[in-house]
Amino acid sequence: MTANGLSQITLYFIVLLLLAKPLGVYMAAVYENRPLLLKLILGPLEAGVYRLIGVNPEQEMRWTEYAAALFWFNLFGGLAVFALQMLQAFLPLNPQQLGNVTADSAFNTAVSFATNTNWQGYGGETTMSYLTQMLGLSVQNFVSAATGMAVLVAMIRGFKRTHADSIGNFWADLTRGTLYILLPLSFVLALVLVGQGVVQTFKPYQTMPLVEQVGTATEDSTQTLAVGPVASQIAIKQLGTNGGGFFNANAAHPFENPTPLSNFLEMLAILLIPAALCHTFGSMVGDTRQGWAILSAMTLVLVSLVFLAVGLEQGGNPTLAVLGVEQSIGIDQSGGNMEGKETRFGIVNSALWATATTAASNGSVNSMHDSYTPLGGLVPMWLIQLGEVIFGGVGSGLYGMLVFVLIAVFVAGLMIGRTPEYLGKKIEAFEIKMAAIVILIPAFFILGGTALAVMVETGKSAAANPGAHGFSEILYAFSSAAGNNGSAFAGLSANSPFYNVALGVAMLAGRYGIIIPVLAIAGSLAAKKTVPASVGTLPTHTPLFVMLLIGTVILVGALTFVPALALGPVVEHLMMNAAR
Repeated sequence: MTANGLSQITLYFIVLLLLAKPLGVYMAAVYENRPLLLKLILGPLEAGVYRLIGVNPEQEMRWTEYAAALFWFNLFGGLAVFALQMLQAFLPLNPQQLGNVTADSAFNTAVSFATNTNWQGYGGETTMSYLTQMLGLSVQNFVSAATGMAVLVAMIRGFKRTHADSIGNFWADLTRGTLYILLPLSFVLALVLVGQGVVQTFKPYQTMPLVEQVGTATEDSTQTLAVGPVASQIAIKQLGTNGGGFFNANAAHPFENPTPLSNFLEMLAILLIPAALCHTFGSMVGDTRQGWAILSAMTLVLVSLVFLAVGLEQGGNPTLAVLGVEQSIGIDQSGGNMEGKETRFGIVNSALWATATTAASNGSVNSMHDSYTPLGGLVPMWLIQLGEVIFGGVGSGLYGMLVFVLIAVFVAGLMIGRTPEYLGKKIEAFEIKMAAIVILIPAFFILGGTALAVMVETGKSAAANPGAHGFSEILYAFSSAAGNNGSAFAGLSANSPFYNVALGVAMLAGRYGIIIPVLAIAGSLAAKKTVPASVGTLPTHTPLFVMLLIGTVILVGALTFVPALALGPVVEHLMMNAAR
């Protein structure tokens, strides 16, 4: 680790944590419907939305009604994206005359963007028209992110309310999160990205002469540059922890991420809202210490894994060292394992992005995770397998972490012989059963899907590499799908009927199989009375509880996935070192 690399990591986390409080305070005001300057501008639009869809934002919903509204809305959105893909050849804003998408790929993509996974088994610039990218994918980037935030707010109300049978109004939470949080932030970031050189145009792809002639003079001396309305999609893909790129190379593409400043801002946007929501949580429950405790746990885990990933990649590949390849840091090279990384970003910014994007449910990449060293690639894979709770997706990360909080206080209660409590609510059998479902569903679809894929020929043949690395490619794919992340070990050719359907099912289970029990927990907590704190109440804002929470998250992840990781990255690492 060089001083320059250390300073880049330090600057990133300082800026992130400094922005968490002001944005968190603002989002709490949005969801509590307090007066805001922005409401003077967008308030009529909000009221118009309610009139258009025929809902009363003041009408509260039980958790079952909240869940039903959420599912109907997401189903409609998914069907709309599916239809756009199946009909795009006949629709406008398709200057390259791209054809209709196959049914299995359209299903996978519709599910992917509706669930905030944004897994892409296709090349964006060769598959999707401008209309599909904007009206389909970009719109889902907004509303899928707002859906996750709405579920979190419903859960917060569960902690805050007493003897209540309602947890809010889904339509109001969805609309306010989109209008007052995601749209303004995306608008500002998109303008900045355009200033940095991210393209934003409706012109067709541009044919340009090569800078330097390749081959003989009779060969083609031009190239086609894919362009389009990129900046507007990139802003929300990062802020909404979506991750689906306009181009196949994602954030490694110079038209999506051209400069060091754009790289820093996009990387900051990935974790900005998840970090700020921790303060929003503390503010809305009336104890900001609770939010800071959770944010501290998230930050400690992420910082540790960032340094681990950077160290593993900076250490290089021992197989290449045997061949005499120089991998040490020098004045004329960055050293380490630079395979699959952009030289304009280097190892530190590549590894930092890889850990940030998998700590969140983002999935965008500025380097190819498939080219990382075995243990370097294990870090982002394991971050997904921890449940996407180390910051996690907007809303979904924090409500996932709150489930781990309930498990942690339950374990602590058993240790001291008291009924566990959190924020004045007794944590009883129903909440723990729902929490267990939240933990088990992703694990079942990750491990079960991987097992199925390695047992059938269509699953095995899609892996570009044999042996342990091929197994890692498959394990990563199902981890990414069930974890709603969207990144990939790109050596897996996943755009096939088998993987499109199997991964689509895993995405659905990983999203809605968690939302249902989380909303059930919210409804159960809202109906309970608040118990005053006593001498025996476990403080949940102290460093001791932060360590207990970290231990709970890591222990559950280790016990669940270490055997599978041993068959993939760990075996590959041992084989690589044995080949010295």
